[in-house]
Amino acid sequence: MTDTLQLCTFVLGELAFGVEVKHVQEVMRFQPLTRVPLASSNVRGILNLRGQIVTAIDVRARLGLPPLSDAQEPMNVVLRTADGVVSLLVDDIGDVLEVGAADFERAPETLAAVLRDIVHGVYKLERRLLLLLDVTRVVALKETGDTDASSVGDAA
Repeated sequence: MTDTLQLCTFVLGELAFGVEVKHVQEVMRFQPLTRVPLASSNVRGILNLRGQIVTAIDVRARLGLPPLSDAQEPMNVVLRTADGVVSLLVDDIGDVLEVGAADFERAPETLAAVLRDIVHGVYKLERRLLLLLDVTRVVALKETGDTDASSVGDAA
């Protein structure tokens, strides 16, 4: 691990997340999705990104959070992974933060199990915890339909 990491941040409900910038291809407004029959409930659909078919993962559904209101549209955080490009549907995009490796802490045991499953660890920000996503585990969300809605919103 280097001395600092650059993290692209985003929000889901009351939770703040970060993913290493090196995994981020782009962030963008909501794009029309095409439903995929028989797909996991975590897959909201696919989108055409300049000719490339990208799976859109509904992270809210995976975490057991209620869907956004009809008046709100999610944002896309498009990630490059070993398995190809995927989009995470998130509530809002934050800033790119540079955090020190020394500030990294393991995910606390009090964090809901569904979060511990996809989080490497946490960074303490001034007013909240920033949960560092494990990109490999988040991409695996499209393979599973399991959710655990218990106390996710109380994690940060």
